[in-house]
Amino acid sequence: MVGDERLGRRTGSTGSVPDGSCRGDEANLALGEDPDPALDRTRIELEWESGYRADVVPGLRPHAAPQPAAAFSRPTAVGRPQRPLAADTTTVRPAQLPAAVSDFTGREDLVRELNDRLAPPSDRPAAIAIAGIGGIGKTALAVHLAHTARHHFPDGQLYIDLGGAGSSPADPETVLGAFLRSLGTPDAAIPDGTEERAALYRATLEGRRVLVLLDNARDAAQIRPLLPGDGAPECVALITSRAHMAGLDRAHLVDLDAMSPTEAFALFALIVGEERAMVERAAVMEVVASCSYLPLAIRIAACRLASRRTWTVSVLARKLADERRRLDELRAGDLAVKATFGLGYGQLDPAQARAFRLLGLVGGPDISLPAAGAVLGLDVEETARLLTSLVDISLLESAVPGRYRFHDLVRLYARSCAERESQAAAEREEALSRLLDFYLATAARVYAMERPGDRMVEHLEPTGHPGLRFETSKAALDWLFAEGDCLLECVPRCTGETTRRRAGDLLLGALDLAESGARPRQYETVARAAGDAAHAAADSRTEARARSALGHLYSFTGRYAQAERELRLALELDGEDPVIASRASNQLGIVTNGLGRYDDAERFLGQALEAFRADANEAGEASALANLSRLHVSRGRTRSGVELAEQGLAIYRRLGAPLRLANGMYTLGIALTRAHRLEEAAVHLTEALDLFREARQPLWEGMAHFRLAEMHLAAHRPTKAVTHAEQSLALGGLGGEWRRFSFLTVLSKALMAAGQRSRAQEYWSQAQTLRERLGSPEPEEVRQLLATSAPDLPAAADPNPGHRGAFGVGPPVSESGPWN
Repeated sequence: MVGDERLGRRTGSTGSVPDGSCRGDEANLALGEDPDPALDRTRIELEWESGYRADVVPGLRPHAAPQPAAAFSRPTAVGRPQRPLAADTTTVRPAQLPAAVSDFTGREDLVRELNDRLAPPSDRPAAIAIAGIGGIGKTALAVHLAHTARHHFPDGQLYIDLGGAGSSPADPETVLGAFLRSLGTPDAAIPDGTEERAALYRATLEGRRVLVLLDNARDAAQIRPLLPGDGAPECVALITSRAHMAGLDRAHLVDLDAMSPTEAFALFALIVGEERAMVERAAVMEVVASCSYLPLAIRIAACRLASRRTWTVSVLARKLADERRRLDELRAGDLAVKATFGLGYGQLDPAQARAFRLLGLVGGPDISLPAAGAVLGLDVEETARLLTSLVDISLLESAVPGRYRFHDLVRLYARSCAERESQAAAEREEALSRLLDFYLATAARVYAMERPGDRMVEHLEPTGHPGLRFETSKAALDWLFAEGDCLLECVPRCTGETTRRRAGDLLLGALDLAESGARPRQYETVARAAGDAAHAAADSRTEARARSALGHLYSFTGRYAQAERELRLALELDGEDPVIASRASNQLGIVTNGLGRYDDAERFLGQALEAFRADANEAGEASALANLSRLHVSRGRTRSGVELAEQGLAIYRRLGAPLRLANGMYTLGIALTRAHRLEEAAVHLTEALDLFREARQPLWEGMAHFRLAEMHLAAHRPTKAVTHAEQSLALGGLGGEWRRFSFLTVLSKALMAAGQRSRAQEYWSQAQTLRERLGSPEPEEVRQLLATSAPDLPAAADPNPGHRGAFGVGPPVSESGPWN
């Protein structure tokens, strides 16, 4: 095919002639100090889709001091979400735009029109939606507009790639969580659920001037929750999508066309070099014409040529001249994008191609350098060299030093390459097995550091990888929470015959992810997948451990009925396993105590204590003693409850386990409150609160605030009780709805005691609405809360404001008998 020699320009087309080549430098991958890999936009997306060169510039979140959770109000059924109180917060102005497209040209009239729409005091639309086929330059135009207009939005710019072109588009709930954090909302104040997050997001944007760039959207349904509300008329959403957004209200719609021949030639020349392109100008025009002037296809073709200095442009032109190949590779739509990646893959040497294929098997948002080394079976230095070479040709991205990610479509292509190669099955299984070993060995080390004296790790499957080593407990926890998504994604990918047991054990090694409340839904999903796979394979040991992990999660999130079912099943499947015999029994004791079935609780906790002692598991023994203390307090045996809590705490002190020590202090604080030794209780509960906060355990932090609220009510300090109750409510979504009901109830009582009758009525109404909606059996704690006088009575009617009974703080109750 002969190229267009006239190099004419189409009206309304676009091009770019920035300086540089197709090879990037990893040193140019970050700008600023605090990159956020979840919000970046990289060369593979900007250059391949738009045809323009753009160094990787991740989304930035300005540093801001952590804000107290009390400064934020969570959305409720009756209350509108409130913005952070100005007196208690620092304004956060996110600056997350990708790199500006240098020397942007073309589309002059369109750019002028859209700039006028974005500039005040014009009647701004709620959204500008730019649509067109993949690779048409939507992102280039949107980024150019955003940088041109950013001075009109002094309160910041948000950015997200919504992944609409791939098979796993971004979940609006997850995106809203990232946006709220970027706007300064603490994690603890971010609610669960798309509707609640969207409401808080809209409230947070009120009064601000923020530009929201929503790139690569799938459809209108995906982006509706992400749009600023009517209360934020100075905010605008700039949207790019392959789909037309005709269903959006108050949206200005824009359609884009392909590049002109002149712009296509300029882009190709930029990549391969001006001199080289001019020498074979006719061949260049053949290449860009074969690419149908689509920037994405041009970019990939030119990079292939640039990396092969011995090739002529004519060689590439002849390769693309085959219509059967060209139609497969360059046709419009998603398949065209996927086929075009073959050009890049075909230029890789064997080591690069192997790395590309195997890394495509990994789940999660990205992968660390050590984890990638485990996948490839290589040392860190060789892995870094290979991955850097893939970054240089835009097949891989590195938004943060030491971490790598694929664009979603490139990952799918890499995975398809792995699946079609000879001996692919064995290669895939070995790679995932090595990754599983890395995660299991390292997670087990984190677990052991957090739980000195706990022998569970000695019962986990052996691994062929030593795992990472950490100097401090903080560094270990930092790793676990940073790798949480990737680690959990590994579990369902490793449920085959040779990896299934290790995958189940990884759930146990990563229990901190369940206890913290950080990833309850993801943990539940993968635990169920592991249990179901083990059940199908009649692997009772692995199924029992997966069920135990699931029951552990359910008990911590207040889903007692489900927890009991899973834990009982675990004991039935493999009650001889020392891990199950001890841990499942211990957790069942917690659950049945919470349900008010004290005889069952005493039996299970007795079994757990015996099993822990038989295994010489001191940390487990301390846990069982603490839970027995809670049981004795529930049964009115206050003195023995305090003694048991002190025994458990003494073991934790000897072992030197900060987080477990916090659990021991928390338990003793409850017992001391029940014994009306309130000042001692305050000391232990306050220290527990500090340790939970340092260990990043928001679920337990919320519970400590709840117990402090109870203690202050018993001490007739209602103002302090209100403060702690509000803090517990801010964290209440992590502990399940029954716990949230408890937090609402104690807050209403504290407010009544403080003389704030109308607010007390409001929270009591919310509590009752929540209780009616749940419709499931009430945990004992809830029954005890409801046994006290309702907050609509005068405060004087309750001489001991607070909760009586098992979890109450009324006058001391005499022992009903010694514990046997």
